[in-house]
Amino acid sequence: MASNAACIFCKIVRREIPSKVLFETEHCLAFLDVGPLSEGHTLVIPKHHAQYLHELPDEQMIDLLPTAKKVATAIGCKNYNVLQNNGRIAHQAVDHVHFHVIPKPNQNEGLNIQWDPKEGVNLDNTIKNLNLPTVTRL
Repeated sequence: MASNAACIFCKIVRREIPSKVLFETEHCLAFLDVGPLSEGHTLVIPKHHAQYLHELPDEQMIDLLPTAKKVATAIGCKNYNVLQNNGRIAHQAVDHVHFHVIPKPNQNEGLNIQWDPKEGVNLDNTIKNLNLPTVTRL
């Protein structure tokens, strides 16, 4: 399993830094965020160090979303966001893949976002420009 000596999340995995762990599996760890947007705001991280989601080996992803689901269930939140950022301009603050499970108990607490859809985007051109395998249509 890859680890980074300077990474704060790798230090949490190695128990060099204390944290409030909620769940742990062979491949991931879920712990309370020290800067929560609402009560119960939890981070779900792979134990394997990777900065970006696309760099994380598939076998290291196996427990991430099932653990996020367990966190949401344990917190008892009906409304919540699951958020994952890649890169600084996408608001990734720690260079280790992580998912936020952020309870949204009311309009003021939790994640507050403004969705600003772009007009005039040609979806056919977008598909042509993507690096995707051929899609089989049923």
